[in-house]
Amino acid sequence: SRSPKRRGRSGRRSRSPRGRRSRSPHRAAVKVKQERDDHCRRGNEERKQRYPSEQEHRRERSGDRDRHRDHSDRRKNPNERPGVRGHERERDVQNIREQQAEREFYNERRREHRQNNEGSGVDQNPELGQSDNKPKEKASVNKEKPSFELSGALLEDTNTFRGVVIKYSEPPEARIPKKRWRLYPFKNDEFLPVMYIHRQSAYLLGRHRRIADIPIDHPSCSKQHAVFQYRLVEYTRADGTVGRRVRPYIIDLGSGNGTFLNNQRIEPQRYYELKEKDVLKFGFSSREYVLLHESSDKSEANTKDDDDDEEKEEESDS
Repeated sequence: SRSPKRRGRSGRRSRSPRGRRSRSPHRAAVKVKQERDDHCRRGNEERKQRYPSEQEHRRERSGDRDRHRDHSDRRKNPNERPGVRGHERERDVQNIREQQAEREFYNERRREHRQNNEGSGVDQNPELGQSDNKPKEKASVNKEKPSFELSGALLEDTNTFRGVVIKYSEPPEARIPKKRWRLYPFKNDEFLPVMYIHRQSAYLLGRHRRIADIPIDHPSCSKQHAVFQYRLVEYTRADGTVGRRVRPYIIDLGSGNGTFLNNQRIEPQRYYELKEKDVLKFGFSSREYVLLHESSDKSEANTKDDDDDEEKEEESDS
């Protein structure tokens, strides 16, 4: 059975909202808001009682922050004395102020000198304020004149044999001779094996056995001492005409102890024509090299045959 419904005094159901139970949260929200306002008000009152002024409160907070930072720094660096960081900060601030003041001072000086220069039209040094009206003295410098001689640097890559740079390069007139020239070495009247030197256009003489065509083992000789070179040169015949023939030459490559032709020392880097029965010596070596050819042991009546051979050489080269 249903419970009897409440009725008013007149016996009818009441339709007024006062008799109904309120289901809205209005009263709870108002109460929470009042409690929050009371809490904030009590906090502000306590803060005002604890800190008389807001500035003092901020000062206290900054002081607490600095003490906390100093405490953490002291924990990281236990050997550091307290208060050093503050002194360093003050010193840095003072240095920055001094630098700014000095910069402003020099800027002001530059500005004044610039204004003076614009007004007077005189070139002055803005740093020192000294005029540059004095004539500049021309420094007498002995400039090195350009040298257009061959340095040999371009031949280092091409003129290399067995990994060694050759100090000498053959001239354009280099030729292989038709006449069979020979070198007869002697050591204190002792006859040594004959050297046949007609198969190439040039022969390098020196102590470097890796590149020398004719090795010279005496310690007074250089690694690249001299070159025996055949050259195609012009000559005048008996009838006055000009011909060409291949002749042997010797050139010293700037050796330390020199090259001797018939007991006379020759100049370095210069060609000297060799003749039959010439004697060559290198450095302080006791060996003597006598230049002969295959027909040297014949009589002088065969001189005409030699001239004919030279004519043949000329025709073959031309």
